[in-house]
Amino acid sequence: MPGTGSYGAALRRLRDAQKTAKGISLYSRYLNRPLGRVFAAAAHRAGLRPNQVTALSALLSYAAIAGVALAEPSWPLALAVWAGLVVGFALDSADGQLARLRGESSAVGEWLDHVVDCAKITVLHAAVLISFHRFFDLPGEGWLLVPLLFQLAAVLIFFGGLLTDKLKPKAAPGSSPGGAPPSRVRAVALLPVDYGVLCALFLLLGSETAFRLGYAALCAVYVLFCVAFSVKWFRELSALNASSAARS
Repeated sequence: MPGTGSYGAALRRLRDAQKTAKGISLYSRYLNRPLGRVFAAAAHRAGLRPNQVTALSALLSYAAIAGVALAEPSWPLALAVWAGLVVGFALDSADGQLARLRGESSAVGEWLDHVVDCAKITVLHAAVLISFHRFFDLPGEGWLLVPLLFQLAAVLIFFGGLLTDKLKPKAAPGSSPGGAPPSRVRAVALLPVDYGVLCALFLLLGSETAFRLGYAALCAVYVLFCVAFSVKWFRELSALNASSAARS
């Protein structure tokens, strides 16, 4: 039987202390979080702190992104970029799980995690823009606007979701979450805007045409989701505002 500080014991404790799956896609629920759990247990066994795991996530993610900007597209590069982004994403999940396991969740840790994530989203599309300009035989210069549009939609979704969550009133301490179980249909519907799907897109980097068209199609999906989310969040916060005004 593994001891309390063993890898197996940490993994079991992490399985019992997962955040709700509500509002996340199938990729994050069934691939990224479980992989992050494995990394969190290994980091706990190695004596790493949550911020060190965040730094490792940033190192791998930014190295992969640098590869997109600096190296000519090829199938080996596609595999290396995908692997770096996927492992970096899993470590991004692991830092929060490790913090909960160690009882070290903090405002500064959450701040660092979100800053790294925001920078990662921003520079990833900047790297694609650089790669388009340096290495791609584009049909027209208008294609250089696609990464800028994708970047805008991705950052707005990230920031808008965070801000909406912060502005919504939190449940009273000790109250039960309640509500319906996580919807499988919603989890499937959210797949196109899961960061893991964006990571998988870079597997096409060995073919300029396939990557360019796939990237443009995913960009269009992000723009549509950005509009839909913005309308939804605005309505939710407007309803909360109206409810508060009626009670006062």
